[in-house]
Amino acid sequence: MIDTTVYPRLIEPHLVEALADSPAVLIHGPRQCGKTTLARIVGSSRGYSYVTFDDDVVRSAAQDDPLGFAAGLPERVILDEVQKAPALFPALKIEVDRKRTPGRFLLTGSTHVLLVPKLSESLAGRLQTLRLHPLAQCELKRCAPRFLDALFAGGFTIARTERLGEDLPRRIAAGGYPAALTRPPGRRRSNWYHDYVDALVQRDVRDLARVRQLEILPRLLAAAAARTARLFNASDLAAPFEASRPTIRDYVTLLERVFLLEHLPAWHSNRLSRLIKRPKLHLCDTGVASALLGVDGPALAYDRTLFGQFLETFVLQELRRQAGWQDYRLSFHHFRDKDGVEVDIVVERGAAGVAGIEVKASGTVRPADFRGLRKLQGALGDRFAGGVVLYDGEATVPFGDRLYGVPLRALFE
Repeated sequence: MIDTTVYPRLIEPHLVEALADSPAVLIHGPRQCGKTTLARIVGSSRGYSYVTFDDDVVRSAAQDDPLGFAAGLPERVILDEVQKAPALFPALKIEVDRKRTPGRFLLTGSTHVLLVPKLSESLAGRLQTLRLHPLAQCELKRCAPRFLDALFAGGFTIARTERLGEDLPRRIAAGGYPAALTRPPGRRRSNWYHDYVDALVQRDVRDLARVRQLEILPRLLAAAAARTARLFNASDLAAPFEASRPTIRDYVTLLERVFLLEHLPAWHSNRLSRLIKRPKLHLCDTGVASALLGVDGPALAYDRTLFGQFLETFVLQELRRQAGWQDYRLSFHHFRDKDGVEVDIVVERGAAGVAGIEVKASGTVRPADFRGLRKLQGALGDRFAGGVVLYDGEATVPFGDRLYGVPLRALFE
């Protein structure tokens, strides 16, 4: 059991920076990932008042008289769960244009708020957004890793470390939600995740769209968990349900909007042919996935196929979380061709280049494991920044030009 109240969020300096020059700043991400806690910690020393639209009375007031509500807001204010009051967005625009004070509005949202047309239109050019994820492994360990910097700088050196061993499946099954991590592993933690998914479906998804078969969504999410890190196939997902492929696609989109699922797009290049361009489907947190499938750390370690899938998702989500506090933008993809040559995660850093990461659940790494990375390197030439096979071993070792075998522990330590 972990006391998550003592763990800082490494994105906090970026939030402080944004408040110094943007009139409105939005923290968006899944419910219970720590958005409100972070906003109130940062706002407490800067004189921010707090308003939440989870309060029915407050929400009704904002919807019924948005102009009057916005005009009566304090000089600096946190507006929590702002997606619940879309009628307020044009009024916030008027207030921002009337007085463009940096850091005036600090907003939080638990759905992809920028997909709400009224917000994206009203606050375009006035709003900076920050994505907050559940806790990263490096936040839990209270360290700032340099893995991404080393990946793009070719800065891995020969070294030794301890294997994660049995600790790795336990970390994967635990996930990163602060409230879940305060509960002991097993039934108590699993119950929290199940209640969390049910609450999202009954509250946030219902607010987003009229869903005829709401009871399908938790089962659909469990089916997606069993297929995490695989190519997205709507027909396979639709098979257990009495629903059409278009309906399943719509439901997957809804689960994406509440940060439970995500598509990882395919990377492609004109210099390569016979590429598979379908995205991969990933759960956004392996703790949710483990609870939905009823597996804990030991059970996950026993099922090597599922362990490999979950490990790939675990690494992707750790990288996404770390990307949130980098000083440069990163985009994530996967690479696969019709001959089965693949790279699990392709990371693009604009003009700085492209790097590849292959994830292995074993304790050894061999030259054959670099097949996909070498093909990616050949297609990119000088744009190839580096390639890594992450494995649960002890040694960081080179396997050729800008290619390394790196222990998984180095990802977050």
